[in-house]
Amino acid sequence: MLRQTQLPPTDRPAAARQSAPAGQRLAGRGAACRPANPHLPLEREDDYEHLASDADFLARRGVGGAARQTTRYGEDASRSIVNRNDSPDLPFRWSVNPYRGCEHGCSYCYARPTHEFLGLDAGLGFETQILAKPAAPELFRKWLDRPAWIPEPIVFSGVTDCYQPLERKLEITRRCLAVAAECRQPVGVVTKNRLVTRDLDLLSELAEHRAAVVAISLTTLDTGLARRMEPRTSTPDARLEAIRELAGAGVPVHAMLSPVIPGLNDHEIPALIAAAAGAGAGSASYTLLRLPGSVREVFLEWLRRCDPDRAPRVEALIRGARGGGLNDSRFGERMRGAGAYAGQVSRTFRVFAARHGLPLAPQPLSARDFRRPAGQRQQRLFS
Repeated sequence: MLRQTQLPPTDRPAAARQSAPAGQRLAGRGAACRPANPHLPLEREDDYEHLASDADFLARRGVGGAARQTTRYGEDASRSIVNRNDSPDLPFRWSVNPYRGCEHGCSYCYARPTHEFLGLDAGLGFETQILAKPAAPELFRKWLDRPAWIPEPIVFSGVTDCYQPLERKLEITRRCLAVAAECRQPVGVVTKNRLVTRDLDLLSELAEHRAAVVAISLTTLDTGLARRMEPRTSTPDARLEAIRELAGAGVPVHAMLSPVIPGLNDHEIPALIAAAAGAGAGSASYTLLRLPGSVREVFLEWLRRCDPDRAPRVEALIRGARGGGLNDSRFGERMRGAGAYAGQVSRTFRVFAARHGLPLAPQPLSARDFRRPAGQRQQRLFS
C-alpha cells in the first residue's frame, strides 16, 4: 500500500466540477460530481470537449454512461487515533476512526466534508480515495495504557464506517476490537455493513462484561432505493440478518434510522422499527437528514439524477424542517429539525418505538472490569 500524501493545489479557481454529464451515472457510486473544495484556492478540471466523440477513452476515464471509478487506497500516518467529541448532540465523548473516506458511497453522508481537509473533494473523491490507519491498533493500545485514561465508552466510528469494504482485507477494526477485548474497554460500534458479524467472537466477549453495543444503521427496506442511495453498503435484508446474529450472540443491538429523508424514506419509519424489533434490536433512534457544506450539492445532484419526479417535494420538505434552508448546524436542532414536519416525524417514531417496546437509547456500557493492556502491566512490574 502506498503512503498517501496531501495533494498539491490544483490549477483553476474553485468551482463545482462535474464528473459525469447530467442524467448519467457512475456504477457503484453515490456521487457523480466533485464539489469544489472550499479550502483550496485553485482546482483542476479535466476537459474532454475535444475527445467528445471518443467513447472508448471517455469510458476508460469514467466519464458518462455507467463507467466505473477505480478506488485508490493510501495510508494515513496519523500518530493519534482516539478523538474527543464535544458535541452535546452525541451520546459519546471518544471515538476511533480507522479509515478516512468511505467506499460505501452514501449520497447523504454528513462526513463527506472531512475529506476536504486532506485537499480532496467531498464527492467522488470521498468514496474513491480511501486512507487507512494501519497503526491504529498499536496507537489504541498505547492510549488505553495512559495513566490519565479513566475508562469510558469509545465509539467505532464517529465519522466514516469502520466496516467499509477495505476492512475485509486490512482488519484494522478487528485488531482494535481485539485490544478492547483484552482490556475489557467498553466500545460502541456504528455500521451499516454486515461484515460486523465477522467479529462476533470479540464483541460477544466484550458483551459478557457489558462492554459492547452495536448500532446498525437502517435507512430503507427497499433494496432498489438502497442500491441507488448507498451503493456499496449491505442490503437491507443483510443488515437485519446482522441484527439477528448479533442479538443471538448476546450482543446488544441499537437500530439507527439514519437518516430519515423527508419525502423519500420517512413513510418507512413504522416498517423499519417493526423489522428492527423483529430481528432482535433492543433500542432505536433516528436522525433527520443533515446537509452540511458540500453534502448538499452531492445529495441534491444525486436526488435530481436518480429520482427527478420526487426531487422538488423532497427539497421542499427538507426546507420545511430546516427553517427554509437545507441545513441547520445549531446544537439541539441539527439532528431533529424544527417545525410541523419535524414534529410529525418525532411523534411517529416515538409512537411506533413504544409500540414495539424499544427504548430510545441502549443500556449504558460498563467500565467496571477494565484492565490495562497485559504487556504494559507486566513491564511495569520489572521497571
